[in-house]
Amino acid sequence: MTVTAPPLDVYSQPTLSNLMPSVLASLGVAGEPNRLHLPDSRHTVVILIDGLGWSLLRRHRERAPFLDSLTGRPIRAGFPTTTATSIASFGTGLPSGGHGITGYQSYVREVRGTINWLSWRAGHKGDELTRLVPEVLQPAPTVFERAAAAGIACTTVVPAKFDGSGLTRAVLRGGKFAGIHAYGDLIAHVVTAARSGERTLTYCYLSEIDTLGHIYGPGSAPWLHQLDLVDRLVERLAAELAIAQPGAALHVTADHGMVTVDDADKIDFDDTPALSDGVVALAGEPRCRHVHARAGAAHDVAARWRGELGHRMWIGTRDEAVTAGLFGPAVRSEVQGRIGDVVAIAQGGVAVVRRKAESRLSALPGQHGALTDDELLIPLLLGAAT
Repeated sequence: MTVTAPPLDVYSQPTLSNLMPSVLASLGVAGEPNRLHLPDSRHTVVILIDGLGWSLLRRHRERAPFLDSLTGRPIRAGFPTTTATSIASFGTGLPSGGHGITGYQSYVREVRGTINWLSWRAGHKGDELTRLVPEVLQPAPTVFERAAAAGIACTTVVPAKFDGSGLTRAVLRGGKFAGIHAYGDLIAHVVTAARSGERTLTYCYLSEIDTLGHIYGPGSAPWLHQLDLVDRLVERLAAELAIAQPGAALHVTADHGMVTVDDADKIDFDDTPALSDGVVALAGEPRCRHVHARAGAAHDVAARWRGELGHRMWIGTRDEAVTAGLFGPAVRSEVQGRIGDVVAIAQGGVAVVRRKAESRLSALPGQHGALTDDELLIPLLLGAAT
């Protein structure tokens, strides 16, 4: 049976794009909506744990006793459920149609190719920072710029390799950059940042759970051991904050969840003529594909994708996806072209891969991008350094 109904109204419930405006409101910034009803605070630390979906955390709660002890509930990541898009929503307070980072990879007319937003690269070329100036591509003020303008001392505590990257400049600009190399300097930098002013906002990013989930699968033994370590890290960080800045708010969230996709459920785009015929570019990622068609071929491409995968994926045109609100209530005109002529979203365990063109990505058992609860729901955990 063909999947014909749009997946769901993603933004009818709170999403990651609501978190930081709510944090700013809780810090006393005028004009910011506190949709998440966060309590007032003068010092807030927000930790984003890449890949730690709500369902995964609940399923393995015994491996994370400290995180489990925090007051928590699920919110939605947004769409697509992928790091680049979610970090952009986190950093701007906008859905993907507003900030323009429409997936892991997007077809961008300015470079006549597909951009990987994490590396800001098109294929094997160098970065595209000259042709795609981050501050121009994403011109909206970030939450850190808005906080700094209100007199709040803002610090981003993230891996040092991200200093000056395209994504950092586009969606995280505005705060002091504190590059880290390991968990030790992460704790030190967060503690220093939390006492750097009368009001402070500190953002901290952890990537390793996502990395091991991709390589070994979420819930695998390596993944579980990493969850153990991250739980202890957050507990230690909370203890150090309690000494340095008693009463500081500590919020923990994520950017997406993850599912395991078996090799038998991976469909190779390049070996399936019904999928590749008439297609000039395939963007997104295996569980959420943006399909860009030759001029005049979009209708036929959509029909072929529905015939091949319509029983396992929601296949919609760009207009259908936008009308369904998947990219938020408003999509900027210059962002329209970064959405596929056809959008394909996995409903079950399927993924559309390219084993030769995207060999590393295709081989990974851990995948995300679609709108299942395991991918869409993320934790919002609230604690205090006491």
